[in-house]
Amino acid sequence: MKHGKKYKEAAKQVDRMTFYEPAEAISLAKKTAVAKFDETIELHIRTGCDGRHAEQQIRGAVVLPNGTGKSVKVLVFAKGDKVNEAEAAGADHVGGEELIPRIQKEGWLDFDVVVATPDMMGVVGRLGKVLGPKGLMPNPKAGTVTMDVTKAINDIKAGKVEYRLDKTNLIHVPIGKASFSEEKLQENYDAIMEAILKARPAALKGQYLKSVSLASTMGPGIRITTAKY
Repeated sequence: MKHGKKYKEAAKQVDRMTFYEPAEAISLAKKTAVAKFDETIELHIRTGCDGRHAEQQIRGAVVLPNGTGKSVKVLVFAKGDKVNEAEAAGADHVGGEELIPRIQKEGWLDFDVVVATPDMMGVVGRLGKVLGPKGLMPNPKAGTVTMDVTKAINDIKAGKVEYRLDKTNLIHVPIGKASFSEEKLQENYDAIMEAILKARPAALKGQYLKSVSLASTMGPGIRITTAKY
């Protein structure tokens, strides 16, 4: 993969052989975010889990103390009183059965998070092939299958992020924007790491966190020491 001049200049500031303390890594991630847009700073964690085993799966969500810096569009599948409740809570789209063909046939995906009440999961299940690969399927562990749609929407709008193992047993999760102060990024980082450490599967034997690194959208990876974990 070829990198541009800006990336190469930014990469010179990072020692690839050094494991940085989180505060140093955050500072470097801000300095190496040199794109013309406000880059997202993302945490990448390689785990010792084997996601092929259900008991070693990791999935959950955490509300970042300082949000993500991104406005999030929420789609809620609901019926009855819950439709009005979702609209009052600020959902961007609310509906039911009528949304199925729109998503399946027209490819409508103008939303970032999907919330559903439990009684709508039979309907939402029909969208598994579309929503599943995009990581949009509602899930009780992530708090997106719930009767308390007001809380779900408020949390998401406040900066709730979901973390989960990908197929290579990695977790990728944003900690905020490069424009955030170092203090705000550190608070978000701490909140995510605390949640992920608590999510360690009881069935896992051996090392849990194999490597932790930070990177801005267009910047180089910065390795973080895992000694304290």
